Amino acid sequence: MDTDVLVKIFKELNLVELSPVSQVCRLWRLACSDPLIWGTLDFGLLKSNFIQTRASPYIWVDDRSDRRLARILRVAMAISCGNVNCMIFHYNLYMKDEHLHFISERSPHLKRLVMPAWNRITRVGICHAIQRWQELESLTMPTIGHPPYIMEEIGRSCKNFTELKVMGSFDLQFASAISQFLPKLKVLSLRCSKVTLDALQYLLHSMEYLEVLNISHSLLLVIAANGRKQVVHELDGQILERASRLREFHYCQSRTCIACQRMVVDEGIMRWYRYEDWFWRRDEVRSLDLQDYGKLFDAGCERLTSVE
Repeated sequence: MDTDVLVKIFKELNLVELSPVSQVCRLWRLACSDPLIWGTLDFGLLKSNFIQTRASPYIWVDDRSDRRLARILRVAMAISCGNVNCMIFHYNLYMKDEHLHFISERSPHLKRLVMPAWNRITRVGICHAIQRWQELESLTMPTIGHPPYIMEEIGRSCKNFTELKVMGSFDLQFASAISQFLPKLKVLSLRCSKVTLDALQYLLHSMEYLEVLNISHSLLLVIAANGRKQVVHELDGQILERASRLREFHYCQSRTCIACQRMVVDEGIMRWYRYEDWFWRRDEVRSLDLQDYGKLFDAGCERLTSVE
């Protein structure tokens, strides 16, 4: 059978189904590794069994979750043969440096990455991974303290980087790091984040190449001289005037909006686990919206890959 025909057939299979198929013969193995099948590897259904702790790394993950993740990654990386260019992880997947190292070694052509939570991923671990992803163009990242070193590494290693989505807090330090290390960033989404007005003003003033900005449903804060923070419900004319120069500016602060209501209830740090499981995947910026869960790791895979 022609390879193109095999690829069309195998494209309908998930990861669990592809694994034995890829071992039938050399031709089938080649077809199973085709880039048309592995363009996007969506692990959005894969989460860790974890509890919060007081000591570093402030998270404890069930060993079965780590073993399950390692096993799934081995299968996916073996079949894909480096052809993955978009990888999506659930925000509540807590991987370790060794998981990230394994992925970065075997998916060198990654262009888009949706990061999981990274309490257990060290500064060295993420920087080494970014150094391998020289073709990276887009990153979605949960909130993280002291982000400048990540922006610096992306600016140094990823010359085609144009899109960033932040799911957490965005302050003046973060905005300054983006301006300094990613001056040619074109798309930025701060959807459902805690955003300070001074950071927003700095961003609009300094980012010459920025074309798309999304601050929909974000909790906007102004910091007083005494350090107190106050929620702002309307943008001033100066910010709106600068934002109007962008190709796209997404802004929602409606009291009737469900997402905005959730941000207020959660005090600016969205508790994604409280809401619909697809809610974290959405974005008003079309290129950053993750849409529905992918075929390669579907509900059937989620059930069958559990570790006893």
